[in-house]
Amino acid sequence: MDTRPILVVDDDEEMRKAIEETLHRKGYATVSARDGKEALLRIDEGGLRLVITDVRMPAMDGMTVLREARKRCPRLPFLLVTAFGTVSEAVEAVKEGAVDYLLKPFSADILLDKVRAAQSEASSQKQDRELVTQDPKMLETLEMARGVALSDVAVVITGESGTGKELLARYIHENSPRRARMLVTVNCASIPDTLLESELFGHEKGAFTGASQRRLGKFETANESTLLLDEIAEMRTALQAKLLRVLQEKEVERLGSDRPIPVDFRLIATTNRDLQKEVSSGRFREDLYYRINVVPVHLPPLRERIEDIPLLVDHFSREVTQRLGMPAKSFSQGALDALQARPWKGNVRELKNVVERAVVLARPSLLEETDLFLGDSPAPKEGGNAVSVPVRGLRAMEKEAILETLKQTGGNRTQTAKILGISVRTLRNKLKEYEDVTEEKSAGWESLAQ
Repeated sequence: MDTRPILVVDDDEEMRKAIEETLHRKGYATVSARDGKEALLRIDEGGLRLVITDVRMPAMDGMTVLREARKRCPRLPFLLVTAFGTVSEAVEAVKEGAVDYLLKPFSADILLDKVRAAQSEASSQKQDRELVTQDPKMLETLEMARGVALSDVAVVITGESGTGKELLARYIHENSPRRARMLVTVNCASIPDTLLESELFGHEKGAFTGASQRRLGKFETANESTLLLDEIAEMRTALQAKLLRVLQEKEVERLGSDRPIPVDFRLIATTNRDLQKEVSSGRFREDLYYRINVVPVHLPPLRERIEDIPLLVDHFSREVTQRLGMPAKSFSQGALDALQARPWKGNVRELKNVVERAVVLARPSLLEETDLFLGDSPAPKEGGNAVSVPVRGLRAMEKEAILETLKQTGGNRTQTAKILGISVRTLRNKLKEYEDVTEEKSAGWESLAQ
């Protein structure tokens, strides 16, 4: 568990203490600063997991703190707190590198949701910045991507789910002249059609039922940066036409407004579908296809780059043990052979889940094939029907391992921590975390958490 503190910066002592108290109730450690100068001193000391800072402060405002901190700790995530009247400043802060912003007044639940999302986004960006490969074709793709990054042309990245399309998009952005601004991502498959238009274009207050205040869309947020439209083939054709107009005119109108706003962003799109087939079937506009498909990039499935599997296994294993404070673990040749023999319908994402599950649940430091929990069915041969093995999330597997070991030791935390290879403090923090987020607890869990 990440035990690093969250830095809370606000000149309003009452607000500062209220935020800290809310975070403490959920098990987060905090440190505080009364102004921007004190905040920078705290940041220079290092060891922070997140910064929550007010925008409007005397002497040094939150924007200045953000800019100065980016020079010293470019990966430190920031969450800005602002009043409605300064929302434009908060949007600018997102462009400068803040993960998100909180609009006053806000509830404790909204604060905690934003904190969790900010940490998740920062963790994702940290992991996704590393492209792990030794495959010759993948190395050629990365070399091409570096060259494309220097231009401003639109890019379409295709490939099966889990191959790393978003990862490559981030790689292109971070090697581009726009890298000083944060990449803005929209997942077209996860947002309902009725909300996607508002998400992209933004809206004015009263534009529709429920629009209680003005909201800037992703087009505006991505100004001077890169906009990633993930799974663009899921966008309905009517919205595709509006996207085409934005790309042609370089301006956008918020819903409920007739005032055009100039925008300047670089577009990267990803899809796991064949866009040419989508065009032929009428599900994707041909004019938009030719507009965005300036540089097509295809990522191969993992089964076509099995030489990368040992490298990826080592990378994911080190990442999870370091994150959870566990001893290092390695995989035997037999375990690696078994992993290389699988079809990997979920590609790198599925491999990552399997490795994390094995590292968390298996006790030996050298993992064998039996420690992979791949199921009783052998991996299908080449050309056979693939069997997809459901893989639960790391958090659920981690919790199961901890609670099961606690039961086996009769609730002895010291012995449990030793078996799991973690510190007693980490175990205590994990139990507190599970107690906070679990609504339905069994009698056994209640006794163990005392």
